[in-house]
Amino acid sequence: MTADALHDRDPELPGRLLTTERDALIPFLRSRPDGDFALPTRACPGWRVRDVLAHCSSALTRVVEGRFEKGVFSPASNDRDIAERADWSNRQVVDELERGMTEAGPVIAGAGGVLDILALGEWVHAGDVRDVLGEPGAYAGAGLPDALALLTRTTRERGHLPLHADVDDLDEPLRLGDVAGDRTPARYIGDAATLVRLYSGRPVEGRVYELAGAEAKELNIFG
Repeated sequence: MTADALHDRDPELPGRLLTTERDALIPFLRSRPDGDFALPTRACPGWRVRDVLAHCSSALTRVVEGRFEKGVFSPASNDRDIAERADWSNRQVVDELERGMTEAGPVIAGAGGVLDILALGEWVHAGDVRDVLGEPGAYAGAGLPDALALLTRTTRERGHLPLHADVDDLDEPLRLGDVAGDRTPARYIGDAATLVRLYSGRPVEGRVYELAGAEAKELNIFG
């Protein structure tokens, strides 16, 4: 895949990322005991696994139903969405998440790109849950190529700091951020999952990687 191909918008990519993750995540969640849903997360302080899933399911439901009132997706709005599901069973939360991951893709595709990053955020949150529950492949898995393509395009469109990433198991380096700018690109060497962690502000303690020319906090696209 060329750098130009990564930059071009594929309107089907966000939906494909969601359904790919759905096919892996939903059966996994249905196999877990209720106690796992009460575990605290590292990536989202103050939120349990259930809260992360409720946030994801409500966000996708909003997309499907076109409910974007003022302040939507703000911390306060997210907390209200989670609170509205406080009396739901874990199964109901997972059911809503499955529907959202199935139905949101066409809506995101037709929105012209403004909602694409939401699919990336949902995929990252799935990694948050996998990380807590000790499931291999957190911030990786079958959806990783589409996630990296979406991450690359998002950082370019936002004029993010330029970064040249030599990623394990990829034949060609990734060029993220404002590659046409005057700033000398930062350099990353390591695996793809750690790169995703850096760009999403997730913990990287114990991860083996090299980052030169930038601080980790500068990469976070969600902060």
